[in-house]
Amino acid sequence: MDRVTVTGSLLCGLALSFCCLSLPAEANHLLWSRDGALTRQAAELVQILGDAQLYGLRPQDYASDRLRGSIDNWVEFDRVLSAEVTRLLVHLHYGRIAPRAAGFDLPRPRADLNTEMLLEQLATAADVRAVIATVEPRFYQYQLLKQALARYRALASDADLTRLPAFSGRSLKAGDPYSGAPALRRLLSALGDMDVQGEPLASSEILDTDLMQGLQRFQGRHGIDADGILGRRSFASLTTPLSQRMLQIELTLERLRWLPALGAAPIVVNIPQFRLFALRSGAPPPAAVLQMPVIVGQIYPRLRTPVFMGEINSVLFRPYWDVPHSIVVRELLSEIRARPDYLMRHGFEIVRGPGDDAKAVPPTKENIDALASDELRLRQRPGTDNALGLIKFVLPNAHNVYLHDTPAQQLFLESRRAFSHGCIRVGDPVALAIHVLRNTPGDWTADNVLAAMHGDATRRVDLSAPIPVLVLYGTAVASQADMVYFFEDIYGHDARLARLLQSQ
Repeated sequence: MDRVTVTGSLLCGLALSFCCLSLPAEANHLLWSRDGALTRQAAELVQILGDAQLYGLRPQDYASDRLRGSIDNWVEFDRVLSAEVTRLLVHLHYGRIAPRAAGFDLPRPRADLNTEMLLEQLATAADVRAVIATVEPRFYQYQLLKQALARYRALASDADLTRLPAFSGRSLKAGDPYSGAPALRRLLSALGDMDVQGEPLASSEILDTDLMQGLQRFQGRHGIDADGILGRRSFASLTTPLSQRMLQIELTLERLRWLPALGAAPIVVNIPQFRLFALRSGAPPPAAVLQMPVIVGQIYPRLRTPVFMGEINSVLFRPYWDVPHSIVVRELLSEIRARPDYLMRHGFEIVRGPGDDAKAVPPTKENIDALASDELRLRQRPGTDNALGLIKFVLPNAHNVYLHDTPAQQLFLESRRAFSHGCIRVGDPVALAIHVLRNTPGDWTADNVLAAMHGDATRRVDLSAPIPVLVLYGTAVASQADMVYFFEDIYGHDARLARLLQSQ
């Protein structure tokens, strides 16, 4: 196949299903017309297809212009409208492309969309939009982003909003003169970062306190250090066209359509946000009961944190770090060979065989050569200097990625935290352990978690029930319809998905 289509053969079959349906040819049996006139439901559906941008989709993908033209053949019109509405339903339910085409390791799509039944419902529906809403993702975040998309589309109609004088190369702070200050006030006010309460905007070309406080709010929403200083990174974000922000929202909506319905309350890691959320169950809004900063994989392709779904099934206190052979060869082997005391100084040992009870062997030249050829393995003993810290959250997956503590706590002070080899380092491992062990026997208070972390031996605690984990990638996140957070496309996934969607 020479281009990306909808999500696999299953969805292709759904999208094309109405080319093969045995729809009655007689006009009095057509779904969308009566006595040579459109039904109310058909007129609404034609309008919805023409307004597909409200869902983050493209009207031209649904023959909206053709359907709005004059109708010479009602049977043909019925067939085309059924096919295009089916296409819309499939796209809203599953997304437009397969997640694996975008490099994401997510489950195969569910075969739970009965498009024939939905068309029959739509043909007689009192509320057409309500029927369509039943196929969309039920995630609260999805609904917020849909509302935010409409707002940003209105803002993007004024291209002048993001036009500021060219950055001079010198960072500006409160009290500095800046010829773009009036335009900056207008932008921050339109975005909701400055609360002007109906008062006219100041025309001063001085970066006053109110303006810089608005800038701080903007910085906080865009993953930038909220220091109130107008520097190069802030300027680049301020002048990003709002059409690009719309695209970020649309791409995140597409990814949310790829997700299956969830049972137990999940833990969600959003890679470009560098943040973890533990969600609660129940009706929306599904607020996070816990959130914390995380460190994710570096930007190099082989070191990126993958997008995938898994389940935490156990917590490992005082873990060994079994060093992946790729890291041994690329990063450690030259140090081991050059410095005889390297292994001892860093708590490493060469071992033979699997498991934590494997016996260490001396670091002879022969054993180091065997380590290089992957006949022996390298591990780091438990302790405060261990790369995994004092706790590891085990979620078996094909990528060998897990959540863990880290001794490099200073890295959490950075706003852009892409430093790991792919695993996810958590900012508050004690709080996360209390959360995941909350239904597991053992009275897992903070004191008991700390005692296990600083005990004398490695200890595994199996959870009473596994907890789903979603490692996702969204550069647009909404806390409410008028409060949207945007993040840098650190891995280029947005750019890749945009190209795939554009190629359809």
